[in-house]
Amino acid sequence: MKNLYDIINTPLLTEKTTRLSADNQYVFEVSTAANKIEIKQAVEKIYNVKVKSIRVANFAGKKKRIRYKEGYTSSWKKAIVTLKEGHKIDIS
Repeated sequence: MKNLYDIINTPLLTEKTTRLSADNQYVFEVSTAANKIEIKQAVEKIYNVKVKSIRVANFAGKKKRIRYKEGYTSSWKKAIVTLKEGHKIDIS
């Protein structure tokens, strides 16, 4: 089994994600190899809450150029986690 903290990289704190927390939804940057089941188990164990549903979005790395060399930024995955009624995560 993977380490829980390898699955959940960091919570994303933006204006949009802060508004989503009013609807009991929280956004995390997660490992690109993690699936919904692993993400659900990690969130439930780390934050001691019950998860209702999870939506996942993959983001491909963008092409960037620095002087004469071209490369790509890192690809990443975002998970939007909806919690059951009565549960809350304090992210500050």
